[in-house]
Amino acid sequence: MNLIEGEIFLNIDYTKGAFPLAEYENCSFKNCNFSNVDLSHVEFVESEFEDCDLSMALLSKTAFKDVTFANCKMIGARFSTVNPFLLDLKFYNCILNDSVFSGLKLKQTNFYECSLKSVDFGHSDLTESQFRESDLMGALFENTNLEKADFSSALNVQLDPDDNRMKGAKFSKDNVSGLLGKYGIKVI
Repeated sequence: MNLIEGEIFLNIDYTKGAFPLAEYENCSFKNCNFSNVDLSHVEFVESEFEDCDLSMALLSKTAFKDVTFANCKMIGARFSTVNPFLLDLKFYNCILNDSVFSGLKLKQTNFYECSLKSVDFGHSDLTESQFRESDLMGALFENTNLEKADFSSALNVQLDPDDNRMKGAKFSKDNVSGLLGKYGIKVI
């Protein structure tokens, strides 16, 4: 596999042709369109995506090692199919609606000011992850490790404490009612 190091890719529409299979190390992708693009088996190491569209991109065995996404649109991305080895992601002000993270180890992952509507986090490990000011309306948490996760400024949190590991997780008074929904309890 070719190694591409330290490159900056600006304003490229990758929907017009195949994305080159390579290992991208310390690269930046800015204002690029990866919508529905096949990124399978590509490696991204210590790289960043800014103002990119990765909606419905194919991520089978894609490696993301210390990768940051800022202001990206990633609707319907199936992260559950990525290469889990050394997986390390950070998301800032991203739209991740309808994406799937099920079954992944995502310890200490940052989701800052993200739209996480109807995202599937089932059977994943989100220990010590942060959901700062992120909208979790309809997000699925099933048999998920949420120990020490920070939901204190998250919006629309709905999850079942009996079906998830939550020791040390942080919630605000405003979003604690999302933990009691199945009991029919109303917090006033």
